[in-house]
Amino acid sequence: MAEDNSYESVLCVKPEVHVYKIPPRASNRGYRAADWKLDEPSWSGRMKITAKGKMAFIKLEDKNTGELFAQAPVEQYPGCVVESVTDSSRYFVIRIEDGNGRHAFIGLGFADRGDSFDFNVALQDHFKWVKQEGELAKQEATQSQAPKLDLGFKEGQTIKISIGQNIKKKDGAKARPMGGGLLPPPPGAKAGGVIAPPGEQPTISAVQTNADAATLLDFGSPVPAAQPSSDVWGDFTSAGSNPSKDAVKSGGWVQFS
Repeated sequence: MAEDNSYESVLCVKPEVHVYKIPPRASNRGYRAADWKLDEPSWSGRMKITAKGKMAFIKLEDKNTGELFAQAPVEQYPGCVVESVTDSSRYFVIRIEDGNGRHAFIGLGFADRGDSFDFNVALQDHFKWVKQEGELAKQEATQSQAPKLDLGFKEGQTIKISIGQNIKKKDGAKARPMGGGLLPPPPGAKAGGVIAPPGEQPTISAVQTNADAATLLDFGSPVPAAQPSSDVWGDFTSAGSNPSKDAVKSGGWVQFS
């Protein structure tokens, strides 16, 4: 068997735990801490949880010298190595080993509920990480076994690329004029006429040309523009329905200064 050279890390340390000698389990209903002599622990000391590779180790050590009292290797959690009791959250039953293939079950108790909670979380987090690592290893193995696409050129294989040099224009295509047509004459100017600068009179030829153009472009007499009503504000004030008598007497609600 190959030697495991993985680094050993510390997951949790609790300065005070108690170990109890437990009676054999009478039935399959589980262990009860009330059956132990809780006021007379068999041993008290420090607990440390370490991890090396996929394995976790619960180590019970002397709080002064650090001498190892007992050790429980944990391969999975929850499992048979660590088991909760049925009547308390501060006590557990763990299976310790002596390194020679022999094992025994002892009771483990914490003085504080927070310490027992940390004990649980440390083991759960470690084996959650172990599970994730195993899933990643399976994915990598599946991807490595999948056939890879060979997109390289084979010997003697070439690619020919044709790029057009001349681009023919469509026949009959003509450029459109920029202006889009003739501009209309300025306002007030007659067709064909010339507007004289201010202070100058048009010449006879220009007047004659204007007269001729007016004869050719006679569209009839211009329609006179509609004259504005002599009483615009009066109509505006009378637009409302049922005007009051005061508004009629004052000649409207619009006042001019």
